[in-house]
Amino acid sequence: MKLYEKHEVNLTGDSLKEFVVKFYGPKETPYEGGVWRIKVELPDKYPFKSPSIGFMNKIYHPNIDFASGSVCLDVINQTWTPLYDLSNVFDSFIPQLLTYPNPTDPLNGDAASLYLHKPEDYNTRVVDYVKKYATEEALNGSANGGAGDMGDDGDSESSMSEYGDDDGDEDFDMEM
Repeated sequence: MKLYEKHEVNLTGDSLKEFVVKFYGPKETPYEGGVWRIKVELPDKYPFKSPSIGFMNKIYHPNIDFASGSVCLDVINQTWTPLYDLSNVFDSFIPQLLTYPNPTDPLNGDAASLYLHKPEDYNTRVVDYVKKYATEEALNGSANGGAGDMGDDGDSESSMSEYGDDDGDEDFDMEM
């Protein structure tokens, strides 16, 4: 599968329907240089139904839920056909989502508002999140920016560290 040529893929359970893909931020965006683990779940009706995806380490984006990492990918769900494969998701859909956020349909209202009203501050916040949560060190759980660290936002309601284990036992709902 083409996906394996460009992205590191690790199975998370006994099934081929759940796995984690290492994804790098698109060039010439504030996400450039970032690296994320994205959990993919293939539904029983795949490829006739789109996969569910969610970021396991934090990312600041209007269309990605801050607490759960769930991705609002209406483009995938509405335009998905069996002709697409997972390489479309990681080579086209997600890079386009990160490059061109849709602040009018947000999962993260704070990010959407900042993107619309203070784009420079939005870009700065994205870069800060990349440095803190989307580095190789953060993925490996180092003390500097591990997935469970909530940072300076004061938002300690939920931590994404529960989604950071590779054992596949977590319950990760990525459906919209």
